[in-house]
Amino acid sequence: MSEEILQEEVQEETQTFKYIVYIQFDGSKKSYTFGSNTIYHVNNYVVVETVRGKELGKVCVPCQPYDESKIKGEIKPVIRLATKYDVIQKKENEEKAQEALVICQQCVDNLKLDMHLISSEYTLDRSKVIITYVSDDRVDFRQLLKDLAAQLHCRIELRQVGPRNKAKMIGGLGNCGMETCCSRFLSDFDTVSINMAKNQMLALNIAKLSGQCGKLMCCLRFENDEYTELKKDLPKINSQITYNGNKYRITSMNLFQKSAKLENKEETLFVSFKELWNEPEESKEEVVKENKKEKTKKEDKKEVSKEQKPHKTNKPKNKGKKHE
Repeated sequence: MSEEILQEEVQEETQTFKYIVYIQFDGSKKSYTFGSNTIYHVNNYVVVETVRGKELGKVCVPCQPYDESKIKGEIKPVIRLATKYDVIQKKENEEKAQEALVICQQCVDNLKLDMHLISSEYTLDRSKVIITYVSDDRVDFRQLLKDLAAQLHCRIELRQVGPRNKAKMIGGLGNCGMETCCSRFLSDFDTVSINMAKNQMLALNIAKLSGQCGKLMCCLRFENDEYTELKKDLPKINSQITYNGNKYRITSMNLFQKSAKLENKEETLFVSFKELWNEPEESKEEVVKENKKEKTKKEDKKEVSKEQKPHKTNKPKNKGKKHE
């Protein structure tokens, strides 16, 4: 009974915080939530307890009153305000981390492992080193851990990351000439699909649509909602339309110049939206209705063809005499 009471008291102590502190770490634009009973100001360096161990972080947002609805999962406490010694210790850790990366690279080369090392980082108390790497296949690094432990004399964590995280950590310039979005401001990666490129009417050239990570560029997602809104009341590509008494097919549209490309067997025209739809709502509704009529006709034909097929019926065989 006494042990259960102590556990309940410990849980209550860990959950009773007065303030929420938002903290950023070096090399990351994402802010993490921590609990505290004292107020910390913006740009203050504090020592916090994380899953990896003790780390030095910077307060990025003014402290806010504790609210459970703003917290997901377990919240860790802020230990104390950082001192000059902590800042010096962090700089020394960065130098030691570079030395550890060189040692790790030598061990990888000796063991001939298929690993591409990216970075290494010590915790504040230098009790653990985290080494990140990229690899296409699973790596058996049991011997590597033994060799590193004999030289570094601390706990070692090998962390495998994907190509997107690698591009975020290394950085670079995108096709637009600016720094890559992932290293500049993105904190989380959203899914990007090829349907977003189709929605923006782009040529499906994977080489041109891919970023430095080899995946589809994140900016496709940024602009997808805008294209969806611009195309909201417009007819679809390959829709039939009547213009100047002739029937055409809409083969492409330029949403920013507000023009459409019309084609038939005889000619090709580039016409602005204003010329096509003087009364946009009515004319667009007519095009949509025509497309719906064509779909219903096709469905009716399918149903008629099904009805025309002979159905197999199991007729009862009357072996006895007919009933009067």
